[in-house]
Amino acid sequence: MAAASVPPGLSLREATQRKLQRFSKLRGKPVAAGEFWDIVAITAADEKQELAYKQQLSEKLKKKELPLGVQYHVFVDPAGTKIGNGGSTLCALRCLEKLYGDKWNSFTILLIHSGGYSQRLPNASALGKIFTALPFGNPIYQMLELKLAMYIDFPSHMNPGILVTCADDIELYSIGESEFIKFDKPGFTALAHPSSLTVGTTHGVFVLEPSDCLEYRDFEYRCCHRFLHKPSIKEMRQFDAVCRPGHFSQQDLSRGDTPSLKLEPEHVYTDSLFYMDHKSAKKLLSFYEKIGTLNCEIDAYGDFLQALGPGATVEYTRNISNVTKEESELVDMRQKIFHLLKGTSLNVVVLYNSKFYHIGTTEEYLFHFTSESSLKSELGLQSIAFSISPAIPECSGYTSCVIQSILDSRCSVSPGSVVEYSRLGPDVSVGKNCIISGSSIITTAVLPAYSFMCSLSVKMNGHLKYSTMTFGVQDNLKKNVKTLSDIKSLQFFGVCFLSCLDIWNLKVTEELFSGNKSCLSLWSARIFPVCSSLSDSVTTSIKMLNAVQNKSAFNLNNYKLLSIEEMLIYKDVEDMITYREQIFLEITLNRKQSELETS
Repeated sequence: MAAASVPPGLSLREATQRKLQRFSKLRGKPVAAGEFWDIVAITAADEKQELAYKQQLSEKLKKKELPLGVQYHVFVDPAGTKIGNGGSTLCALRCLEKLYGDKWNSFTILLIHSGGYSQRLPNASALGKIFTALPFGNPIYQMLELKLAMYIDFPSHMNPGILVTCADDIELYSIGESEFIKFDKPGFTALAHPSSLTVGTTHGVFVLEPSDCLEYRDFEYRCCHRFLHKPSIKEMRQFDAVCRPGHFSQQDLSRGDTPSLKLEPEHVYTDSLFYMDHKSAKKLLSFYEKIGTLNCEIDAYGDFLQALGPGATVEYTRNISNVTKEESELVDMRQKIFHLLKGTSLNVVVLYNSKFYHIGTTEEYLFHFTSESSLKSELGLQSIAFSISPAIPECSGYTSCVIQSILDSRCSVSPGSVVEYSRLGPDVSVGKNCIISGSSIITTAVLPAYSFMCSLSVKMNGHLKYSTMTFGVQDNLKKNVKTLSDIKSLQFFGVCFLSCLDIWNLKVTEELFSGNKSCLSLWSARIFPVCSSLSDSVTTSIKMLNAVQNKSAFNLNNYKLLSIEEMLIYKDVEDMITYREQIFLEITLNRKQSELETS
């Protein structure tokens, strides 16, 4: 039972800090049996991503940033058709069976879906969303460590099975110090968070069976009648998903900036992670082995959870309004999954004092790291995290955020901007709401407001080179057109892309784009110069950006050019990790010298 005198926001912060402290004690130490996960598995979209993840996991284990004695795996999706996170789940089950045979039926397993290319937050594209840096901790926490910390109480209160989660979201919750969430019921068990009806339209929504609990608790175990995937408000009402006053709820969680819990006139309970027991996992595995190859995208939430509960009906299998790409086999596959899982129970843990955050877009990333968001106080996010940096001013509730970087005391970074794994020289001025990642800016440079800049090491023909992607943080890299005549509808830094090509003296031909020639976008546009040094790469890309801003010519014709799509193919993960390590060592040495001088 929660202490009534503790405000919900404060109890959430205290509970979060307790989990972080507990995880911190396990970093770099062997864990006892049953104390932690038996297996932590991360999914990858392709072999390049798989290798990048394995390299980073190896580095983390070597530097003792993760608990030891745990099996860490990366499971790659099969080549060919995109199979979605549901397909990745099925693929991961098969990998577990191959590796462990019948042994995995006694394991607690954490499965983290991280197989996307992060087109809406491209500084996570090269090394992966699950390795996105967060502004706190020493060594710096990344999303992987945060996930492990937030779920630290789960394995010891869980029957053998699999907890499924995504790499770019954060679930915070508070329950009594002596209480624990148990994952011990047959079938599926999901966490549920009170949310506004508007938030419900972009999430999964639970239609719960009536509760017989008459007193207020921090959490409650409920049975789910049926699960709705991204329903309209009309559908929420139609299927009795809407709850009215009587329970605590939260305001709009899409930005996660609720200062405290409050009574809502109406609310729904939305999804985040879910658990399936070993029997359910084996049922899905047998199904996957029987069908052999997947030729369509399966959603672990929409296609698994909608089949569960006594109120589930087959109608959803024909609804393709939320599907990005319609495959001929999709409806048939959904119906097979529905009949496979029909009758399986869906248990829900309703967390009344909880928050769900998503950090998968440039907008969300900048908001949570630079504003006075509740996430900042709950996690203890810092404006200067393990960095050498001048003091950071605040303006209208916004600051800049510096993560494992070295900034000259004379450089200037405006509020609302994030700098990670970078070096900035004395004559560098960064405008507001910028993201700078993995870069080295030594010469005089002015980055306009809303700039995005991320440098990658690339290996081409055996030679180490560098390429820096740059555009506006609000640019839509996913927007695509089918023909060259339509590229006028694409925008780079808010400017018509055709005008930009003219400024850079680049001709509009099919060769301008990599990959699928009927899917043309900023993601596949060959516009980013390849240079022999990191600083040259950054300087050239800044000139390219400034040329667009000032409408002055800058000839890119003399450069070898790559698209972001190609950068990810040629990326040299080892060199990028080495660059980050050099910054880490320099900051560590600087701190030691400062301690000696003050002692």
